[in-house]
Amino acid sequence: MPSNDVRTLLQTAAPTAAAGVVAAAVSAGVAGGKGALGAAVATLVVILFMGIGLVVLQRTARSLPHLFQAMGLMLYTAQLLLLFIFVAVFKDTSLFNPKAFAITLVATTLVWIGAQARAHMKAKILYVEPESSDAHQPKKTGSSA
Repeated sequence: MPSNDVRTLLQTAAPTAAAGVVAAAVSAGVAGGKGALGAAVATLVVILFMGIGLVVLQRTARSLPHLFQAMGLMLYTAQLLLLFIFVAVFKDTSLFNPKAFAITLVATTLVWIGAQARAHMKAKILYVEPESSDAHQPKKTGSSA
């Protein structure tokens, strides 16, 4: 992975993990150990889903730039649908608190999206590859009279 991609991934995953820790602490206070476990699972799901999506999107941008926008829209739609499926599947679970899970899932997803937008706005990524300085030097032909 190029350094810009790793930097973007870290700039999005770190705030999401921090929000997950806060959510786990709040959930532990409100719903006990099962609340903290639900918040931790939701945070891991968001970081995993969104992280994989970011990597796929960045690889698509490099290899198939003409499909980047369509791929981005399809990817974000698929991610949101998968997150809704996770909420639906685990809504009646007894492993952890489903409300803490759902609220943390939404909150950390919003933190990820905000952090990703900030990371892209702060990134200084060239959108045109600069050519070498020798490539466009005018060649001298003829006399200079």
